[in-house]
Amino acid sequence: MIKLFSLKQQKKDGDQSGRGGGQQKKASAAQLRIQKDINELTLPKTCSMDFPDQDDLLNFKLIICPDEGFYKGGRFVFNFRVGPNYPHEAPKVKCETQVYHPNIDLEGNVCLNILREDWNPVLTISSIVYGLQYLFLEPNPEDPLNKEAADVLQTNRRLFEHNVSKAMRGNFVGETYFECCLK
Repeated sequence: MIKLFSLKQQKKDGDQSGRGGGQQKKASAAQLRIQKDINELTLPKTCSMDFPDQDDLLNFKLIICPDEGFYKGGRFVFNFRVGPNYPHEAPKVKCETQVYHPNIDLEGNVCLNILREDWNPVLTISSIVYGLQYLFLEPNPEDPLNKEAADVLQTNRRLFEHNVSKAMRGNFVGETYFECCLK
């Protein structure tokens, strides 16, 4: 009960001091929700987050370093931009690391159903983190953005594995040069 009264008093004091000029900016619904999502987030050991601006929770990076599968040993950086309509609209997610992957095109666009048609407000940042991590464990050639990589995965799994390894070491795959992304 005492805490409630002290919070009310702080709010009242803040209101009175706010009338003198500089008012405090209220947090938007998107900011409140993203703060809650981040506070409740438990990252897998293969993931980390980076906030270039500590005061801006709506723009951050997710780093995924798979420890198994085709992409084992790689380091992939995703840029998250959370819009003002979050959680009613999915965040915009782009892969900054150029990667040979059926579900990530050469511009960094990501094909993950929960970032598009299957998004709904009960999903969280955690859902996206686990979805992205799963794309590295089980690339999905059935819903590709990089059709060439998807075709190779479906027709010649060994060649796909070779192309992924080559790209991650920093080489050409076909006409496209990939920078080294090994950690």
